[in-house]
Amino acid sequence: MRFKHLVLIGFSVFSLSSFVSAADDLSVFHPLPAPKQKGLFLKPGDRLAICGDSITEQKMYSRIMETYLAVALPEFRISTRQYGWGGERAPGFLARMTNDVLRFQPTIATTCYGMNDHEYRSYEPRIGNAYLNSTMAIVDSFKAHGTRVVLGSPGCVGPKVPWAKTNAQEMNLNLSQLRNIDIEVAKKEKVRFADVFWPMLEADSAMREKFGTNYNVAGKDGVHPGWAGHVVMAYAFLKALGVDGDIGTFTVDLKSGKATASKGHEVLSFKDGELVVKSMRYPFCAAGDPAKDDNIRSGMALVPFNQDLNRLMLVVKRGKAAKYKLTWGNQAKIYTAEQLSRGVNLANDFELNPFSDAFEKVSSAVGAKQAYETRQIKQVFRSPEAKADMEAVAAKTEQERAPLVAAINEAFVPVTHAIKITAE
Repeated sequence: MRFKHLVLIGFSVFSLSSFVSAADDLSVFHPLPAPKQKGLFLKPGDRLAICGDSITEQKMYSRIMETYLAVALPEFRISTRQYGWGGERAPGFLARMTNDVLRFQPTIATTCYGMNDHEYRSYEPRIGNAYLNSTMAIVDSFKAHGTRVVLGSPGCVGPKVPWAKTNAQEMNLNLSQLRNIDIEVAKKEKVRFADVFWPMLEADSAMREKFGTNYNVAGKDGVHPGWAGHVVMAYAFLKALGVDGDIGTFTVDLKSGKATASKGHEVLSFKDGELVVKSMRYPFCAAGDPAKDDNIRSGMALVPFNQDLNRLMLVVKRGKAAKYKLTWGNQAKIYTAEQLSRGVNLANDFELNPFSDAFEKVSSAVGAKQAYETRQIKQVFRSPEAKADMEAVAAKTEQERAPLVAAINEAFVPVTHAIKITAE
């Protein structure tokens, strides 16, 4: 094995025999530091392939990612496909990637394997070796076809997995080993790494301590996350893609009566404290109960999603009053003049806002397209017709997929909105 010694060096950081079994004791984990990655990894016109097992097939983190890229970076015109396959391990994906993925010539791909590869048991060297070999081969195959790679770690498991062969602590220690393998492969192959495991494990432990067993970042079955957990996953991949999160900035000078907006937005007017803007970029929009794991808004608080990826800023300068009320859509909030002069993140503070309806239309269109992609790959590509003439089936299904792609583009329209600034 050409990579054996490098991996063994990485794994010498900790020994399984030294671990205790307390389910929430994160001190027993000694994760390798994730590689530092700087700069935007995406390029205009990229064709993104989101690959993984049943967690990817849930079409949740992949939907968050595609919707985000469609509305926050529309000028990049990223084309996205998801290739989730329930129960799949890395060797299974390796066997099908030429037929299912490479035929569409992706320029960039994310992978998320390891959950099934870890076999829901304590770590054994054979598990690590099998995962290493397949992961290396997947990366090599993508690179040979000119595809840039973001190698995602597996996520964590929750406290109870019905089909598990050991306890949650031992499974997570196993998954942590596979995460370390991903890091070593990413370093060796000079590809990007998305740390899904560690943020999910930390969030799962913290939220169960805060809300009890009703809040499960890793999902009700301990494996398949709800929306909150999928936000953590999407955050990890978007950060690895190098997205900077700058959706836009509106700057208002109350003394001069002038207002400006950054790229992607156009100031239509500013009069009597009301700023009217036409926006060609959206923030990511979501509402929901922060104490429940079934909604995106809750997940946005588990990681610095709004701070790092979702900044739509309003800066108000040279105001005479001590406080001001901002009214945006149907919501209003009070800020001090000092807060406004520093800038406030509208996307973070207004969960329901003028973008919400338009955003949901785009998200729904993305969901419909991704649902078709599952049927295209898992059913039609495995049909008798495909066995007889794969190229004809691929061409036919692409014709069926095209209107679903067009529907996303049609749903994404400029949003005109007003922000009212009133002295208190």
